Amino acid sequence: MASTDETGPAAPHASSNGTTPPARPPADDAVAPGARMPRWLPRAMVLALALIAVFQLGSWAFHQLTGLLINILIAFFLALAVEPAVSWMASRGVRRGLGTFLVFLAVTVVAAGFVTLLGSMLAGQIITMVENFPNYLDSVINWINTHFNTDLRRVDIQEGLLRSDWLRNYVQNSATGVLDVSAQVLGGLFQLLTIGLFSFYFAADGPRLRRALCSVLPPARQAEVLRAWEIAVNKTGGYLYSRGLMALISGVAHYVLLEILGVPYAPVLAVWVGLVSQFIPTIGTYLAGALPMLIAFTVDPWYALWVLIFVVIYQQFENYVLQPMLTSKTVDIHPAVAFGSVVAGTALLGAVGALIAIPAVATLQAFLGAYVKRYAVTDDPRVHGHRGRGAGPGPVVRLRGLWRRLRSAERPRP
Repeated sequence: MASTDETGPAAPHASSNGTTPPARPPADDAVAPGARMPRWLPRAMVLALALIAVFQLGSWAFHQLTGLLINILIAFFLALAVEPAVSWMASRGVRRGLGTFLVFLAVTVVAAGFVTLLGSMLAGQIITMVENFPNYLDSVINWINTHFNTDLRRVDIQEGLLRSDWLRNYVQNSATGVLDVSAQVLGGLFQLLTIGLFSFYFAADGPRLRRALCSVLPPARQAEVLRAWEIAVNKTGGYLYSRGLMALISGVAHYVLLEILGVPYAPVLAVWVGLVSQFIPTIGTYLAGALPMLIAFTVDPWYALWVLIFVVIYQQFENYVLQPMLTSKTVDIHPAVAFGSVVAGTALLGAVGALIAIPAVATLQAFLGAYVKRYAVTDDPRVHGHRGRGAGPGPVVRLRGLWRRLRSAERPRP
């Protein structure tokens, strides 16, 4: 019997020549778990790195193309706005390209004429204000000397302004900022050209664009896309119609006021107030009222105060009476929802988002309204905001009962 160690396994048998045979290599099952990399791990790491690279590239491209995407969005809504006019001309035998060109030409002529009249008016008023500035300054100095017992003179004030560091720095900054202003003007013109070209193509090739979009969708989806497109056209056109009508009413009202006060350039100022207050959201009202106030101030400072009072009163009338009435008939959107959509659009896209927020939300609301199931409202007085007779005693009845209980408690018991 071979000898064994008491504390270990049996000793290996020696070979015939007295040497110990080499040990066998360990089996695969004896390898510790995790010692070998799984085959799928390198491919997963490469795939994760590729996805991260694609995401970073897409994010960089999106940020670089944000301006172009916003211009395309504006052009799309402009094309929706002119779609009814272009379709009306196309139904009467005019080609869509020619009809779109005529519509854009009319809009361009009207806008150019308005800007020309407004520019000439502003130039004339600025020249008048510069020529009358010494008289305005003398009147202010006389008022200060009378009420505060001072001895100011216009010559001293003019010399102090000419020798001041503020005026020197302002002139230097203005001279260095001419190139920046020129670059911004050229960028704005290029942006307008881009929007105009895209909107022209969207309006002129509207049917072809719809066919190309529907060709990659099943028939059921095609009907939904066409219905959404029709709703967008109707809501955008209704929004512009309501805004144009409110601009007309606002312009007529302000024209009457400016004519009564005798303010010059009353028709141009009325058109300015109507267009700016309606088509520039949030701050349009203040920009629209500032220019008539400035022109009225050159005539009489009290006239500027009257214009300010009228602008504030008319704005309240428009917000609470005129706008809800017209918006409910054309866009069919609640004023609170309209205000919230403007705030959200401003936060997302700035002034552009505020301008297109209302037609976009109205389109989405009308499109989703077909999928929301509605029920008949129960005939309950609480629906109308007041409690009915069967809903419990009223306040008068409760006060009467409390009074009776107090009187019964005050009576002496026998």
